[in-house]
Amino acid sequence: MHDFHLAQQIAKIAREHARKHGLDRVEKIVIELGDIIEHGETISPENLEFNIKLILPEAKKVEIKKIKGDVWKLVRIEGE
Repeated sequence: MHDFHLAQQIAKIAREHARKHGLDRVEKIVIELGDIIEHGETISPENLEFNIKLILPEAKKVEIKKIKGDVWKLVRIEGE
């Protein structure tokens, strides 16, 4: 469930960013993901990708790059 919560945050930010830049939909998301622990478990890139695609089905491509630290960063979005 913690993966889903982070996916919701990422989707919200991606949609806001898309609107600001005149995009109607988000087709690709690139994220950097550190070792984030929520409720005693580390967020896995695979589960995060699954949940992002569940929330944003138009996002056909989700790239998650593992980084050091305990942060995440929305690096780039692409869309139309």
